[in-house]
Amino acid sequence: MSRRLDKYEQLPVYQKAQELFDLVEVIGEALKEDEMKESLAAQMFTNAAMIQAKIAGAEGGGLYSLRMQNAVLIKLAVQDMFNAVSFASIVEINEKDYVDLMREKVEEFRLIFNEWIRGFDKTYDIPDNWAIRFDTSTPEQEKLEELMFDEERFFDDFDEDEFDDDEEE
Repeated sequence: MSRRLDKYEQLPVYQKAQELFDLVEVIGEALKEDEMKESLAAQMFTNAAMIQAKIAGAEGGGLYSLRMQNAVLIKLAVQDMFNAVSFASIVEINEKDYVDLMREKVEEFRLIFNEWIRGFDKTYDIPDNWAIRFDTSTPEQEKLEELMFDEERFFDDFDEDEFDDDEEE
């Protein structure tokens, strides 16, 4: 287990996520005492931690669609974290203006993040019934859909009378 842990912790995207987390710690501590401070700090910490967790999750799963799902959640967490920092600046509950610093760190992260997701193996995937990854109008998709779960056929195998008997008891 520690080998796998070491592997994803060595990734540039994870290391850059750690820098974001470290910055969030500084910003969270620097917020002025205010009724919104705890909420904003918690939001920033939660998102910073989620970024690292989702990188680990993407590295732990091989399927392209699952890796991309984690990537989308990472993107949303980064945006949410940046929005919280921006909001703290707008309502003037931070001691210093951290928006520019966070913007720089987010941009650095984004560049490494883009490089990281470009390395995902698009050929290692299966359809997920959401038509996000696969084009539903191609012959290849039709073939893949044939391999997918057939709900009608599955439920045809059940005997409805068998369930009715259970309800009467």
